[in-house]
Amino acid sequence: MENMFCFQCEQTGKGGGCTGNVGTCGKSAGEANLQDKLTGALIGLARAVDGHKPTASTHKVMMEGLFTTITNVNFDEETTNAMVEAVQKEIDALDPSVGTSTYYDMVGLWEANEDVRSLKSLILFGIRGVAAYAYHALILGYSDDEVNDFFYKAMAAIGEDWGMDELLPIVLEVGAINLKCMAMLDEANTKTYGTPVPTTVPLTVEQGPFIVITGHDLKDLELLLEQTEGKGINIYTHGEMLPAHAYPKLKAYTHLKGNFGTAWQNQQKEFSDIPAPILFTTNCLMPPRDSYKDRVFTTEVVSFPGVVHIGEDKDFMPVIEKALELGGYAEDTTFTGINGGTEVTTGFGHGTVLSVADVVIDAVKAGAIKHFFLVGGCDGARTGRNYYTEFVKQTPADSVILTLACGKYRFNDLDLGTIGGLPRIMDMGQCNDAYSAIKVAVALADAFECGVNDLPLSMVLSWYEQKAVCILLTLLHLGIKDIYLGPTLPAFISPNVLNFLVENFNISPISTPEEDLKKILG
Repeated sequence: MENMFCFQCEQTGKGGGCTGNVGTCGKSAGEANLQDKLTGALIGLARAVDGHKPTASTHKVMMEGLFTTITNVNFDEETTNAMVEAVQKEIDALDPSVGTSTYYDMVGLWEANEDVRSLKSLILFGIRGVAAYAYHALILGYSDDEVNDFFYKAMAAIGEDWGMDELLPIVLEVGAINLKCMAMLDEANTKTYGTPVPTTVPLTVEQGPFIVITGHDLKDLELLLEQTEGKGINIYTHGEMLPAHAYPKLKAYTHLKGNFGTAWQNQQKEFSDIPAPILFTTNCLMPPRDSYKDRVFTTEVVSFPGVVHIGEDKDFMPVIEKALELGGYAEDTTFTGINGGTEVTTGFGHGTVLSVADVVIDAVKAGAIKHFFLVGGCDGARTGRNYYTEFVKQTPADSVILTLACGKYRFNDLDLGTIGGLPRIMDMGQCNDAYSAIKVAVALADAFECGVNDLPLSMVLSWYEQKAVCILLTLLHLGIKDIYLGPTLPAFISPNVLNFLVENFNISPISTPEEDLKKILG
């Protein structure tokens, strides 16, 4: 009898699934099984919605429940139990007569035919990623009926006794809905904080009290900046919060100083002895070590036993007091990226790149730019991810590297020079800013009167968790082919489903930088 079963992330146990007392991510078997119970309850909520009208509260609970089950978000059984209760409250509000009868037993999924399990897993993991993006948009006041309705459709489908023919269209529909959701979040971010502008961000931490904020939620950063203004506390981003420096409204805060650390998987080492608190706003929490656990704070759906949680009132005073107590560094302290660089750039979203589209198009026509590479996605700790560093280093000088998400930390501190006044490495933002890359690709295809697959554009992606899954499904929905994916292929992709993806989209696992560049460039 297995203690747990989970294979939703790239580092799943022995490449097949975590089945012991603790998952690779640090989640206990008890918490993993509770998250299965929560997922089954969410399927029950989707079933209960049938014939009833969900409310704004129903939508929010569905998003929060799905977001809670993403890797590296929640490790606290008490929090998960409370989320199950919130789901049941919504079911009772829709139909008091059903109780828990609509719940789905996730054992039915994990023990299903491998192809059915594979497709249902793609739907489930993909929709978890979509829910995260929808949640961020909701925090800024943006919502979409089509996106909300699809959560119920997708979750209900997971509980159905369907075969591949019924499930495959829903898999691709996850990609279509995610595209709509990313567009909504892009609008929410840019209308609230302005269009990102190219920005150079230092990796030096100035003397004095400071707070490190990580995750993805720009609203939490804005609130923290408001509450720390004039208090002599500097704010430093970490991980996927780096792109926040490019938004004009956030840039206006002079105590938003720079970026600390690199990608999420290095936090246990990088946070071990810093004289400052760390605020986690979304996923990417690793179990904090005792050496710094008292300096970790969580908010939103992030939770860990014994860590102070900032509730819905968003009163960050405990974080502020901890920063003042610790005092920061006695003098300016310079850190570097993994390649030794002391600064990084960000802010090359579609608004920026398309504003100089004529320069880019002219450079392509003149032969100055021969190829575009989109190299990005989730980072992780598995051996072999230095592939992405070496790949970027070996790209020819007449190529441009577009990047996004935390995978960029493998190479974003490299200085690869410029082309036509533009840097060769352009950080487009967070993982959800894959929307920017899509917008740019479509605009280039229109300019050259060809399809996206006919462009001198290659996508070399790294994946770790569920938001990468929904982005991949969006690319497949758009018919984009010849994607290189690594460092390993997902454990939840069955041989038959993989064969379908290879035959229809020519997805390839990464090999070596040299071999892959030779295949791409000929």
